[in-house]
Amino acid sequence: VQLVESGGGLVQAGGSLRLSCAASGFTFDGYGLGWFRQAPGKEREGLSCISGKGGSTNYYDSVKDRFTISRDNAKNTVYLQLNSLKPEDTAVYYCAAKAAVALPFQYMCFRNSAEYDYWGQGTQVTVSS
Repeated sequence: VQLVESGGGLVQAGGSLRLSCAASGFTFDGYGLGWFRQAPGKEREGLSCISGKGGSTNYYDSVKDRFTISRDNAKNTVYLQLNSLKPEDTAVYYCAAKAAVALPFQYMCFRNSAEYDYWGQGTQVTVSS
């Protein structure tokens, strides 16, 4: 099982980035997916999640209306569109996958990082003021 994030970088405040997370080694639509981030000296923070099937999504308040999660099951990839970036968004961003094969879990979105089975290595996002 492998999750590989990409798309991070340096951007000015107000700018946008699109993060990608390519998955391999498991049946992609049998997993719920999530995005998290961790800034230096801070705890890991949940951002958004999306269900394996049905497209159910959820966002944490800190990023609601600025970030958008999506997935392409044909490409085994989950995305996180980051808009209106702020310096406080600077962090390493991680994607994660949770097995959700049985009903009703296939259509559920998981917010708790402790529920996730697999993690990527992270991609750095730096927002300058």
